[in-house]
Amino acid sequence: MDSNKYSARIESLRQLMRDNGWDAVILTGSDPHSSEYPAERWQQVKWLTGFTGEAGDVVVTMDHAGLWTDTRYFIQAVQQLEGSGAVLHKTRVTGQVLIPEWLDLHFKGKDDVRIAVDGLCQNVSAIDELEKNFTVVDVPDLLSCLWTERPEIPQTPIFAIDPGESRLQKIEWLRSFLEEKSCDCILLTSLDEIAWMLNVRASDIEYNPLVISYLLVSREDVKWFVQKGQIEDSETEAAFSELRSDGVYILPYNDISLYFNDIEGRLYIDESTLNYHLYSLLGCDTLAGTSPVVFRKSIKNPTEIKGMKEAHILDGTAMEKFLFWLEKSLDADKVITEWDAAVKLGQLRSELSGYQGDSFETISAYGKGAALPHYITPHDNAPVLRQEGLYLCDSGGQFTSGTTDITRTIPLGECSELEKEDYTLVLKGHIDLAMAIFPEGTAGCQIDALARNPLWKAKRNFGHGTGHGVGYFLGVHEGPQDIRQNFNRQSLTPGMITSDEPGIYREGLHGVRHENLLLCVDKGQSEFGHWYGFENLTLCHFDTSAILWELLDQDEIDWLNDYNRHVYNTLAPMLPPEVAEWLKAKTLLSNRK
Repeated sequence: MDSNKYSARIESLRQLMRDNGWDAVILTGSDPHSSEYPAERWQQVKWLTGFTGEAGDVVVTMDHAGLWTDTRYFIQAVQQLEGSGAVLHKTRVTGQVLIPEWLDLHFKGKDDVRIAVDGLCQNVSAIDELEKNFTVVDVPDLLSCLWTERPEIPQTPIFAIDPGESRLQKIEWLRSFLEEKSCDCILLTSLDEIAWMLNVRASDIEYNPLVISYLLVSREDVKWFVQKGQIEDSETEAAFSELRSDGVYILPYNDISLYFNDIEGRLYIDESTLNYHLYSLLGCDTLAGTSPVVFRKSIKNPTEIKGMKEAHILDGTAMEKFLFWLEKSLDADKVITEWDAAVKLGQLRSELSGYQGDSFETISAYGKGAALPHYITPHDNAPVLRQEGLYLCDSGGQFTSGTTDITRTIPLGECSELEKEDYTLVLKGHIDLAMAIFPEGTAGCQIDALARNPLWKAKRNFGHGTGHGVGYFLGVHEGPQDIRQNFNRQSLTPGMITSDEPGIYREGLHGVRHENLLLCVDKGQSEFGHWYGFENLTLCHFDTSAILWELLDQDEIDWLNDYNRHVYNTLAPMLPPEVAEWLKAKTLLSNRK
């Protein structure tokens, strides 16, 4: 990486600060819609510093440049920031100093501190915190004068889907919400919410079937601000025709603020996703709160659940073919790199019905590379896989029937005792969470320890969350539910889909993560209340060759045997005979030793 390029860019930003009298600049890793995965146009942190992680914010002052990111990216950030002049500030750790507090300390005693932000890429909540002590200067597209080859706003073909509930039904439900809140309209800016509301998909953001747009729903009409240029493809025209027949007005993306003066009455907004620049242009009465769409779309309807199960069966066939290919290739002494493996898996998924692309960039990591939870597999000079140690593959697909996300850690040959211990303890935690039964009203933070307890007993841990929500042919990460140590009070509810992915990471040695997607289901009533649990969606066997059986309890062994048997029985009829035979051997029942 050309670190001098990034240090020069930071210095050019400082010159812009001098020219405008700014004391600091804050840039986020998001976009005007608070997206986790922004399109290239809004990857400002990457352009400025070289850091490619999904979560990171940058502060530049005249004498300091810092990147704030969490435990998933610490090793990666140190490597990528080297020579840029920017330093790492750690978040989600004990003693963390977040950006507002750091700015307070840095500018202590200085009056009228002016902090410039790209208001399009900062949500209202974040700016509220800054405005307590500083003068905030809103500069939309702040970097455009420096970023001379900045990409345009993407516009890809749009198509309609049928997820079992029509957009008219959803709009009627949303209008009922407005009536409950005594509001006249609602502004939706989060892209997954808009795609869910209108039953549309596109590819404006890599790995995410989303349409960059805004949606304004009133009690009388629906305005969709989506056009970024001339529409020439028939698929989009067909979708627009269907939307117009349902009363949706199709308008230019950048015209959103022009319609603010037409808003009559009270507007409902979500300050956690609405960008500050648009908020500053509003001239009407507003009511701030959490968007109702977030919770509603997290509860999958029967059609969506059926589709997600179909997607996971398809995905399971690709995974088993991949693992068969990997083992046989190494047995034949073929040279296989991390990149070769990632490409092969992508190729196998691309052959599946309804495949629309990967749901995120595949993490294909061997040995010490797997110690980085969000390792970036190099295209060139990628490490070669050998018949020893552990290989971690975290991947997923977008299908018209649903979204998948799976991690398997695969023993490629002889493993050390430490590798076997870590492999087994992480699997033990994964199984314990998957077997959980819990009372109605239980939040993910209340059962997170189930996945960590086997590791904690051995004084081991991992820094990321245990589980995240997953959308239906939408984002691979969605809320409002999660399973992590943060105190999120959102209860797990039947119909929600959440990952189960404990791990362990030893810098310079290896990493282990086991991940399935779980559907929250009803487990019945007792005299003590209503009970929920999980149903596994993911279908791909767990390799038992690295397990230390004495570390597993009998109920965990029974779960593992039942799961592997279910994988074989479900997938074998869909696999080539040689793969089915191989899988049969891989899923033979194991007894406690």
